[in-house]
Amino acid sequence: MTHAEQLLAAKRDFLVPCVYHFYQRPPVFVRGEGAYLFDSEGRRYLDCYCGVTVVNAGHSNPEILEAAIAQLRRLQHTTTIYLTEPMLELARALAELAPPPLRRSFFCASGSEANEGALLLASLATGRRECVYLDQGLHGRTKWAMSVTGLEMWRTDPEPLRTAHAVPGPRHPGSLAALERLLRRETIAAVIAEPIQGNGGIVVPPEFYWPELRRLCSQYGTLLIADEVQTAWNRTGRWFAVEHWQVVPDIITVAKALGNGFPIAAFITSDAIAAHYTRPGAATFGGNLVSCRAALATLHFHQRHDLGRRSETLGAHLAGRLRHLQQRHPAIAEVRGRGLMLGAELRNPDGSPANQLTDAVLETLKDAGYLIGKTGPGRNVLTFLPPLIVEAEQLDGLVDALDCVLQGY
Repeated sequence: MTHAEQLLAAKRDFLVPCVYHFYQRPPVFVRGEGAYLFDSEGRRYLDCYCGVTVVNAGHSNPEILEAAIAQLRRLQHTTTIYLTEPMLELARALAELAPPPLRRSFFCASGSEANEGALLLASLATGRRECVYLDQGLHGRTKWAMSVTGLEMWRTDPEPLRTAHAVPGPRHPGSLAALERLLRRETIAAVIAEPIQGNGGIVVPPEFYWPELRRLCSQYGTLLIADEVQTAWNRTGRWFAVEHWQVVPDIITVAKALGNGFPIAAFITSDAIAAHYTRPGAATFGGNLVSCRAALATLHFHQRHDLGRRSETLGAHLAGRLRHLQQRHPAIAEVRGRGLMLGAELRNPDGSPANQLTDAVLETLKDAGYLIGKTGPGRNVLTFLPPLIVEAEQLDGLVDALDCVLQGY
């Protein structure tokens, strides 16, 4: 029995069945360095899925690890009920990066928890109990976060909250009209949306969408929550994706790439909205000392190496290469995204989602040493989320490999 087969047997014996993995023949990853992962057999893979847009600054980044290790040696853990420096330094850093007047943070451990907290805060601040979400969005695994998830694959709760109301996704022509009909009831505490829907298939809204979303929420006294769990920290070429539309939400939620692999998340809001959350709200692992030091080192690395500019430049290069590929391969129906958050949707000749082709492409690319993702309601969108330190030549190798793979179909 191979090492992978042994681990698969342990997975079947000891994990909850919902935990799944990519690939029919999954590698066992044991090491990461920069843009690469290495398996137990010594094979190297260019990681263009990035732990689902987490290691934006690269695997095992020495500058980030050194900061975390130094904190580990001094003090590993207390909690938010004690006064410590790293969490407050990070809160100050986020206040400087977030669009004014957003300057107050609540730290937690995951994107689900951040979204749950943001929805709670919106309810406290408005005195309302209902919320609106977009079809094909994903906001987490906790009760409220899953109830506002509009992607069927991830909405596994058989009884979601009845106070959560869906409207069509951002590219649907009736989305904003449906939203306004709900907002007129004046019972909606918040609208929660991803600036670019990640698991929904890298869905970029029309240019007018987020400004109009902001206008409608302001008109009806509803708070606007931007779920930037996947899009923040230069993934789209900006610190926050909402900056592309010059929109300031009432609350921003962040996680994933903030710690570059160390678990940390937060929601960020204004003084006025934060003032409604006064009852005790401690979080055991919120503001974890090691994660905060790693997050600070991550943000400094982004600034020193201008990763926002790199994401924008390299994203334009990769998108151009993929669109050239689209002209050669009819299976690629659309290429979309911002920065280094890109998707290539695959469809069959009859227009149906080419999910079997998507799986075959992922498997073959993996065997060639390239890792990408798959998203979308039909699981038919090839998803490209490489570390922002990736080089153009590495991306060219990926596209060349994808070209060869698609020639066989």
